[in-house]
Amino acid sequence: MVKELLLVGLGGGAGSILRYLASRVTAKAGLLSFPAATLAVNVLGCFLMGVLVGMSLRAGWMDTAKKALLVTGFCGGFTTFSAFSLENVQLYQAGSYAALALYAAASIVAGFAAVWVGMAMVR
Repeated sequence: MVKELLLVGLGGGAGSILRYLASRVTAKAGLLSFPAATLAVNVLGCFLMGVLVGMSLRAGWMDTAKKALLVTGFCGGFTTFSAFSLENVQLYQAGSYAALALYAAASIVAGFAAVWVGMAMVR
């Protein structure tokens, strides 16, 4: 149990750092009016999750330690659905209804598609 907790923390820390760097790059590019970094990270995280789970189902290589590090830790730290929810509320509060609808729909549809493609790629 302690080993898995440490692996989740290690993976989560790495994922969180990469998510932070993505938001910094987006800020420097002047894309703050639309949560592009969160959208990109969510889609990429969903794709990676699909690849990891797909590989595990195909090859059976994902033991408890790898799952803790990569799926729960890294993907959990990297993907940002809590930020997704907050940003949707902020878009709503700002009256940016079109951006809210586009952002929510694109995140959900592209996320599901990315998981499906990731799993399909490794079959």
